[in-house]
Amino acid sequence: MPAAIDIPPVLSPLTAFRNEPYADFNRPEMRAVYLAALEKVRGRLGREYLCRIGDRSLGANEKFQSLNPARSSEVIGIHSEATPAMAAEAVAEAARTFPCWRLAPVANRVEILRRVAGLLRERKPEFAAWMSLEVGKSFPEAEADVAEAIDFCEFYALQMLHLGAGTPLPQLPGERNLLVHLPLGVVAVIPPWNFPLAIMAGMTVAAWVAGNTVVLKPSSDSATIAAIFYELLGEAGLPAGVVNLVTGSGAAVGRALVEDARVRAIAFTGSKAAGLDINERAARSAPGQRWIKRAILEMGGKDAIVVAADADLDAAADGIVASAFGYQGQKCSACSRAIVADAVYDDLLERLQSRIPKIRVGSPQDFSCAMGPVIHARAMEKILGYIEIGKSEGRLLAGGKRLTGPEFDEGFYIAPTLIADVAPRARLAQEEVFGPVLAVIRCRDLAEGLAIANDSEYGLTGAVYSRDPQNLALARRDFHAGNLYLNRKCTGAMVGAHPFGGFNLSGTDSKAGGPDYLQLFTQAQSIAEKI
Repeated sequence: MPAAIDIPPVLSPLTAFRNEPYADFNRPEMRAVYLAALEKVRGRLGREYLCRIGDRSLGANEKFQSLNPARSSEVIGIHSEATPAMAAEAVAEAARTFPCWRLAPVANRVEILRRVAGLLRERKPEFAAWMSLEVGKSFPEAEADVAEAIDFCEFYALQMLHLGAGTPLPQLPGERNLLVHLPLGVVAVIPPWNFPLAIMAGMTVAAWVAGNTVVLKPSSDSATIAAIFYELLGEAGLPAGVVNLVTGSGAAVGRALVEDARVRAIAFTGSKAAGLDINERAARSAPGQRWIKRAILEMGGKDAIVVAADADLDAAADGIVASAFGYQGQKCSACSRAIVADAVYDDLLERLQSRIPKIRVGSPQDFSCAMGPVIHARAMEKILGYIEIGKSEGRLLAGGKRLTGPEFDEGFYIAPTLIADVAPRARLAQEEVFGPVLAVIRCRDLAEGLAIANDSEYGLTGAVYSRDPQNLALARRDFHAGNLYLNRKCTGAMVGAHPFGGFNLSGTDSKAGGPDYLQLFTQAQSIAEKI
């Protein structure tokens, strides 16, 4: 029998959820707090972080470095290139821990999760600084990432209290009928680099608060943030072995986790290609496997904002620019297509052209800069390649190049790019770029605009700008996207209010931050007792 797990006592009740407020960076004293945290974090750069399996720290012979995309010579952290054998060891540890962890009272698991939220709240500037350095997020974007991680913790804590109480059922005469949700077992969590705290933490804590154990394999581009979050879990009182951390490539470590017969579910966020590969591998039954693996997949997007002829064009232009170029367009929810009614096409283009040059690109630590670098050289080359394709498919109106000069020399900076007159089936209108590139497409009216928006293998987010209630009703009926926004930008989903997940090849519509997300990490058992 596994040893008993020591669980901290429950401290206080949880009765309501509220989103974490954002910092006001217009206040000089708030900027000073975050700049001080940046200096503190800079003193910790270049350290080595080991894999964590149970209560052990393990290194590998091969190492890799996580680099600053704004200054590619700066090493953020040094990490072990774990082997498939190390991944198997992590799964074995998670499997050994599961029989005790699943029996931990729901209230105790929830209390640990609330401690995690509290520690993140206390260290918000520090985690934002790590993100600014490791993945090139501006402080407002990074602070919002931390706030979202806190929201996931608080929201899932409350949802677990509801789920743990059981689901009321109609009662038959002479019976006591109950529906309970049981944890699955070992969950492999494979998060992306673009929301290196929020998505990584959200998937991880959802799995373990539901009673599962976890093997976490973060993106190599944001492995330092994951390692620091792992340390915070221990401070919050999470027992060793509930979460196990292995770093390394998706091709080696990630694949080993997906194919391991002891893994019960895989929670993944990333590219379409990687997600489909995981789905295919998870569907194969390995020798000794006694279940159908569950694949919880959040993948890419080719998100559109449709502008009707009666729209508020200034509001539409503001929403498009914020959605297209926030965090350099490196969001699966980013607007990469603006589909505009012919009657206002030229007027909207003029507004976009007037706004884009005002976007200052530079250091993520400079509060005057709205855009920083893209994540690495490979991403930059891919984006520049799509820009060249776009130049042949449309009319370049802004950007279209890598930025050079003394302040950009060591970073991967691309100017915000606007390409107009793109055909609906052009490559730039169909393929995910994942960078600061906006394609503008002309349509006759809203009905055709919605048809163009839906003509995609993706279906993650979308938005419609219109003053006409009938147009908005048409959008509600016909826009096939997991997250639909009316008269607002298509990025910035809030936990609780905007459960997030897409249709088609954007994923399994898992609706992170929604009321049914935790159920994906459980299996329902119906219990009938004769009385």
